[in-house]
Amino acid sequence: MVAKTFFGFEEVLAKELQLLGAMKVKQGTRMVSFEGDKGFMYKANLACRTALKILVPIKQFAVYNEGNLYKGIQSIDWSEYITVNQAFVIDSTVFSDAFNNSLFVSLKAKDAIVDQFREKTGKRPDIDKDFPDLRINVHIQKDLCTVSLDSSGASLHHRGYKTATNIAPINEVLAAGMLMMSGWEGRSDFIDPMCGSGTILTEAAMIACNIPANINRKEFAFERWNDWDAELFDRIQESLLKRVREFHYTIKGYDKAPSAVLKAKDNVKNANLEEYITIENANFFDTHKETEGPLHMVFNPPYGERLDINLERFYREIGDTLKQSYPGTEAWFITANIEALKFVGLRPSRKIKLYNGKLETRFAKYELYEGSKKGKYMNPND
Repeated sequence: MVAKTFFGFEEVLAKELQLLGAMKVKQGTRMVSFEGDKGFMYKANLACRTALKILVPIKQFAVYNEGNLYKGIQSIDWSEYITVNQAFVIDSTVFSDAFNNSLFVSLKAKDAIVDQFREKTGKRPDIDKDFPDLRINVHIQKDLCTVSLDSSGASLHHRGYKTATNIAPINEVLAAGMLMMSGWEGRSDFIDPMCGSGTILTEAAMIACNIPANINRKEFAFERWNDWDAELFDRIQESLLKRVREFHYTIKGYDKAPSAVLKAKDNVKNANLEEYITIENANFFDTHKETEGPLHMVFNPPYGERLDINLERFYREIGDTLKQSYPGTEAWFITANIEALKFVGLRPSRKIKLYNGKLETRFAKYELYEGSKKGKYMNPND
C-alpha cells in the first residue's frame, strides 16, 4: 500500500505506520509505502494522523503513449472490483514527457474500463465524481504507470469534526504533523494562542488522549468495495479505542475574534473533546503564562496572505510577548512569510521547511527559558 502525505512529513508518517504494525515501511517523496492486510488498511485509514490517502496499487506497467495506457488499463480485470451497475471515478497524477494533461489520462483510462464492460456485457458502469463506488488512482511517473484503488475517498484531513472554519483555516493533517514534529505527546500543558477554528487544539487533544484521528469521519471509500468486511472494521475500531488514554494537563486556546471562538467551540464539541479544551476570547499580546511547569505552544499566525496586517509590528509583538510573558515555554509556529521571522527578535533553535497548500513555509521553534538563561534571548539582527 501507499500512504500519501505532505512534503516534510514522510518520516513522521513512516513512524506512525511502524507503530501501528505496518511491514516493509519505506519513505518516498510525499508518500510512504508499506505492507499490511485488509484489516491493516482499515486501521491505517482510521488511525494515521499524517496520511492524506491510503492507496492500494493493483497494477504497474510501462507507458510511452496513449496506446500503452489504454492497453495497460484494459489488462486489468475490472469485474473483480466493480459491477456494471456501479459507478466509478478516476483521479490522475502525471509527471511525464509523454503526457502533460492529467484530465486526458483520466479520460483515456475511463474509456478503457468502459469499453471492457461493453465488450463483455453490452452495458457500461457510470461515472460519479461525488459518490463513486470505486475511486481509482492513476499515477504516471516518467514511463511507469501505477494503477491503485483509493481506499480513503475524500482526503483523510476531512476528519468529520469540523463544520465551521475561518478565513485561513489550517489543514488537519498539517496541524497533526506539526504537533508530532514539535514533539507533542500530551506530557505538559498546551496552548494555541491564535487558535482560529480550533484545528490545532483538537488535533493536540486527540494526540494527547491517543484517540484515532478519523474516528469522527462519516465514511471511507473501502466501505463501498465488494470485499467490505463490516465486522472486521468494527473489531479494528474497537481495538484502537481500547488504547485511548487519560490526559492530566490543560489544553487552552485564545483568539481575539469572537466569531472564531464560537466556531472553535463548535468544532471541539463535534469532536467530543470539550472536557479537555478551553477556549477564550483574548488577544495573545495581552496574555501571560497561567500554568506552572513546562508549557508547549503551537500556533498558526496570520501570514498576511489573506489577512491585512502590519507584519513587522505583528511579528515583533509575537517575540515580545513570548519573551516577557511566557517563560518555561517551548513555542512553535508556522509562517509563509519567511522574512517576517527576522522581526521576532529571538533566534529560533529549529526551522523546518513545510508547505501549507502551495505556500512554502517555515515551522520555527523558540525555547523560552525561565530565569538565568535569559541570555539565550538573542536578537538575530545583532
